Amino acid sequence: MNSQPVRIAIDATGGDYAPAEVVAGAIRAKEELGVEVLLVGDPEQIKASVSQSDLLRQIEIVPAEGTIEMHEEPLSALRRKPNASINVSMDLVKQGRADGVVSAGHSGAAMAAALLRLGRIKGIVRPAIGAVFPTVIAGKPVLVLDVGANVDCRPKYLEQFAVMGSVYSRYVLGTESPRVGLLNIGEEKSKGNEVAVQVYKTLAARESINFVGNAEGRDVLSGDFDVIVCDGFVGNVLLKFAEAVGESVLQILREELPQGIAGKVGCTLLKGNLKRIKQRVDHAEHGGGLLLGVAGIAVISHGSSRAPSIFNAIRLAKDAVDNQVLDRIKGQYHKVAATAQGE
Repeated sequence: MNSQPVRIAIDATGGDYAPAEVVAGAIRAKEELGVEVLLVGDPEQIKASVSQSDLLRQIEIVPAEGTIEMHEEPLSALRRKPNASINVSMDLVKQGRADGVVSAGHSGAAMAAALLRLGRIKGIVRPAIGAVFPTVIAGKPVLVLDVGANVDCRPKYLEQFAVMGSVYSRYVLGTESPRVGLLNIGEEKSKGNEVAVQVYKTLAARESINFVGNAEGRDVLSGDFDVIVCDGFVGNVLLKFAEAVGESVLQILREELPQGIAGKVGCTLLKGNLKRIKQRVDHAEHGGGLLLGVAGIAVISHGSSRAPSIFNAIRLAKDAVDNQVLDRIKGQYHKVAATAQGE
């Protein structure tokens, strides 16, 4: 465990509601989580986003020049803008001035910046974004990866995702023997495309991973799996669909609860239940996904993140630091998945 407060670099100008919502979430994280936050971006924009200037007195602002826009091609934009907020944020981790990065900006740029600035863990071919989904079993989430870092995947990518996901689920989520599943169109080992069939055979033969077979779409939230592996194209669609389902459930609850005095009384009686429902289905409660496989802690949050989601993204980064997830993956990856390196 870290004896010093965890220091998180925040890409303050990345995201649809930056910098105001990003800064608000960072300030809350400092107050409630005890983390040190470094706000990276244009100092004037950051200061102008806070109505009470005294809130920024104990927060360090690290100057940066511009941000990577959503329409820009990540690699060329990162080279064109070496002092962009996401580049500066990653440099802070590389220099040891921060323990992790949180960004709600261009996800492709965040991944590319992490690879260029921090590099990959030795043996990892491609990093993956791991997102935690709620399941029908309270307190038993499922880790899905990749949810957007790699649109096209070779078999060895998916094999390594299974290893990293299993390590993360065990040491951070507390699952003793994570049950790993491969997202597919059927339970049978012969189902799916050539990549899926090949990955199934490889994972089934690897005794160090608790591979339990294919997971269909209906199984994702069942609680029967602890880790589900898929390519970033399917995973991103799944992530955004799950977010929409959560938002729909909350909206339906608002519409269907009784109105007037009866509604107020009912809501008062159900306040605790409704709060727990929101915590389980609202994507803002999860904050984003951890980029697994790079040599540093990086959390990629939703572009539409507001203050609560930024707060939870910072909490996710802090948990990853506190639980030494980077060292765990470095050590355990080589221990349990030597055959998955450089195949």
